[in-house]
Amino acid sequence: MNALGAAALAFAGVVAGCASPGEPTDRKPPTPQAVTDLAAEQSGNDVVLTFTLPQEGVDGRTLDETPSIEVFRDFEPAATNASQQAPPAKPTLALTIPSGMVDQYSRAGHVRVVDALRASDFEGHPNATAVYMVRTRVSAKRDSQNSNAVTLRLYPAAEPIDDLKADVTPSAVVLNWTPPQMTIAGPVTSIGPYRIYRAEIAPEAAGAAAKTQPTLVKIGETAAPPYSDAGAVFGTTYEYSVRSIVQYPEAAIESGDSNLVTITPKDTFPPAAPQGLVVVLVPAQGATPAHLELSWAISPETDIAGYNVYRSEDAGVQGTRQNTELLIAPAFRDMNVQPGRRYFYSVTAVDRSGNESPASGIVSGGVPAEGQPTP
Repeated sequence: MNALGAAALAFAGVVAGCASPGEPTDRKPPTPQAVTDLAAEQSGNDVVLTFTLPQEGVDGRTLDETPSIEVFRDFEPAATNASQQAPPAKPTLALTIPSGMVDQYSRAGHVRVVDALRASDFEGHPNATAVYMVRTRVSAKRDSQNSNAVTLRLYPAAEPIDDLKADVTPSAVVLNWTPPQMTIAGPVTSIGPYRIYRAEIAPEAAGAAAKTQPTLVKIGETAAPPYSDAGAVFGTTYEYSVRSIVQYPEAAIESGDSNLVTITPKDTFPPAAPQGLVVVLVPAQGATPAHLELSWAISPETDIAGYNVYRSEDAGVQGTRQNTELLIAPAFRDMNVQPGRRYFYSVTAVDRSGNESPASGIVSGGVPAEGQPTP
């Protein structure tokens, strides 16, 4: 080797040596920190688990990938103090969520997992307490430590109501349903009350309602069906659900949602017919010819937009409307009468939704021809 080649080789060795300091030497996947805020709550015949997904390993390194999740569940005999229940030495794996699917269960790092209970869970473990625990991992051989253990006494909830119906009345939306007879584990022993939930759907969100479940808010309770929602407003779209409560000596367990009913109540109910219609002959005065004046009682209903007056020359026919626009006041002056003829009048009320009432009672009147009595 000549001198030039030896120098180049020596320079390359120096450069290679300068690149090595500071490079990580341990490339093993990190072990995630243990979950410490696992919580569990029974909702119907589901147990909802929530916790925060770890972002760092036990060595303080940030996790470069989303860890997979393992959920463990075991049943232990009912304890006097369930909070003192300890996790089993070898917990039973109930559910695995692969790393690529964790996003479907989490939002902003907060995980929500639903464990659906089955009849066998109650039949095989009567009066038992469920013990839940989770682990996470980014490598098959590097599980996190166990999370905090959560114990929960479970009770069979009633089967969800599946025949909820809604009808519109003049004063309320009326909900009706068949009381459930069974829980997931057998016949219902004691049920009630029922909790009523409602969500209001904005018009611009109606098309997206099927994709985004609106938030249901409890609006009342009832010991038995039906339930009247007197707070519903005509023209507003609502979604309703009813949940039943099964009473146990130690707890009251709410069922899952019933079938959801969406309804937009509309005012299709006409007001009552006006009352007290009278017709008075007003004799001619100066340049004003004789005419008939009608008046009637103000409708007691709160959504009246106005009134219509109908006239006929046949007692059995309603005749034609005399006003071109709704009458705001309960009065009408008929200047288009012919002396010597008899007229038959009726009045209707119209509400703000355009519903017209039945006709009032018919009242007759007329202007006498010269030298004749009042017709």
